[in-house]
Order: sequence, then C-alpha cells, then structure tokens
Amino acid sequence: MKNERISRREFMRDGAMAAAGLAVGFGAVGGSKARGADEAGIRKTRSYNNQMEYRRLGKTGLWVSAVCLGGHWKRLDMMVPGVFRGSKAWLDADLNSEGFRKNRRDVVSQCIKRGINYIDACTWQEVYAYSEALRGRREAMYLGFSWYQEEMRNTQFRKAGSLLKTLDKGLQLCRLDYVDLWRITMIDSSAKHTNEEVDEMMKALEKARQQGKVRFTGFSSHDRPHIKWMIETYPDVVQVAVTPYTAKTKELPTDSMFDAMKKYDVGMFGIKPFASNSLFKGDSSLGNPNQEEDDRMARMAIRYILCNPAVTAPIPGMINTHQVDNMAKAVKERRELDKAEAKELEEAMNRAWANLPANYQWLKNWEYV
Repeated sequence: MKNERISRREFMRDGAMAAAGLAVGFGAVGGSKARGADEAGIRKTRSYNNQMEYRRLGKTGLWVSAVCLGGHWKRLDMMVPGVFRGSKAWLDADLNSEGFRKNRRDVVSQCIKRGINYIDACTWQEVYAYSEALRGRREAMYLGFSWYQEEMRNTQFRKAGSLLKTLDKGLQLCRLDYVDLWRITMIDSSAKHTNEEVDEMMKALEKARQQGKVRFTGFSSHDRPHIKWMIETYPDVVQVAVTPYTAKTKELPTDSMFDAMKKYDVGMFGIKPFASNSLFKGDSSLGNPNQEEDDRMARMAIRYILCNPAVTAPIPGMINTHQVDNMAKAVKERRELDKAEAKELEEAMNRAWANLPANYQWLKNWEYV
C-alpha cells in the first residue's frame, strides 16, 4: 500500500502534470469526451478504469469520472437503521458508528473499483466521514473540500483570514495534508454578498493554493448571473464551479452561464441531479418495489445531463454499492435519449417538480440556465 501522505515534491509534481494537460490540449473545454492523445493523460488519473468515461475538469487539467460521488447521504437510514439517532436530518448521523463507517467505506471502495474518482464534501461531517473512508488510500480519489458551516454562509467567515482558519481547522481535524479542490460554499443567492466579501473569498482561495494546502480552487453558488460575473471577474482563481443541474435543466440559447464557463475553461460539478430524490417513487432501500424503475430513471437522468458538454460531471449522493454500480452502468449506456425515453423522463421530472419539498422549490429556478 502506498503511503497516504503526499510529499511537497509529489504535490508540486502532480500539479505540474495537471497543468501540462492544458499545454498539450487534453480535450476540449468543459466536459467534452476525451479523444486521441488525451488517453495518455486519462490513464494516469486516479483509479482509472477503462470501463469508465473521464472528463477534463476545466483548466485544472484533472480527469474526473463522468459521474462522481456527492457528499450527501440522504436516506442512509434505509441502509443503517437508527443512524440518524432519532432525527430526520441526515447531518445528525452518528459518524463514528460501526454501521455508518462501514457503509461509507464500502461505497467509496465500490467507487474506486468502478473508476469513480472524485468525492465532493461540503460539510464538516462529510469532510470528516470521507477522509476516514479514504484513510490508507488517499491517492485513490480526488477530494473536494468545503466546510459550509464556517464559510461564506456564516457572517463570521467572510474575511480571508477567517476562511483560511476554517481550512486549517478542517485539515487538522481530518488529518489531511492537502485537498484537491477547495470550493467555498456561498449563500445560495450569492449576489447578496458584497463585492468586498467576494474579493476576500478569492484572496483566501488564492492564498491557500500558494501555500500548497489546496491544489485547485472554486466555489458553490445557486445564482446564475453572479456565477457568470465571478468567472469573468476572477478568471485566475475560479477553476471550478459547483451548481445545481437536474434532468429538467436546459441551456439558454444566448447569454447562458455556460458561455462564461466555456470561454474561461471552468470545470463544473452538477448537484441535485435527481431533484433531491423527488424523481424517485421508492425509498432507496434495497429490494423496494420501485427499485428497478427508479434505477432506470436515475440512469436516464444521468444520460440526459451528460449530453451537455459544459457539465463536467453530476455528483449524486449514493447510499449503497448498488447505486454506485447503477451510475457506472448509466455512463456506459447510449448517451442520447430516444423519443420515448425523453418523453418518459420529462413526465417523471414534471412529477418530481410537483413533489419538491418546500425547502427545494428553488430548484425550479434552474430549469433554464
């Protein structure tokens, strides 16, 4: 087993290799499928599997799997009864329970086996849980870091110094030497941040990268015009954006957010691909009566999303190895939906829209981007 602690020299080497991907033209912008000479770079990516598709994560030069692992573990109580400790909130999970730790490690192991090579963690609970799940095999996956509780959504953490302290705190708590991507979580309507606050955030990201604590930088926002503005205003800092993107999302014909992403070669991870599980009829438990239909709908949603080359990868949360296998299967299936499939998915997403819980009604604002 390789030593999980990466040295400073290895860190700089890997960053140089990623940057070299830009110089030799590894693929087109955004999430375009690799061709020709790209294959050499792809084969060097973490947990490479020739049965998985890999997409270039914008100007980071990293090659990530066409579907990645979102940090959320909603409905995990279907797999580990009682793990939420009597609460309905998934962030109340007992992170140190044997059942929880085994579940997360098993899911991560299956991702590695299938060639899924990026984890997006956006809460301290997620960073902690996945750092533990990767213990002893840190080099097998790229890890995204955000501690939203102590980032821009909290008024006390809107200065570069306080944000950098959050990063240091997370690295220490989770026994990490570095993270591959620091993608700070902003308030959903990020245009409500002042320009000075945004500038402080960008300073923190740039400083962390200079210090060698993070390899690449970005942010999470649900505010399309503001995302576009930040990409255009801070092109040297914004390498990745994390935004909603469901199976109902459509690209605007002109002045789309994706125009800026393509122009400035920004990688994109899409959250909520299944509209916070509103797409599904079942409860995600293994063997439930709706499992086969829900699996098929999940695959169609992923196929639909991957048809947009500006999307690097959707990042669904997964609660068991069966779901990991289903996502790997989706990547291998025919990409374009036929007319019958498109109609079926549209009807299913209309039902999902009608079933959205009150706290996810904002997803409807992401039908056109």
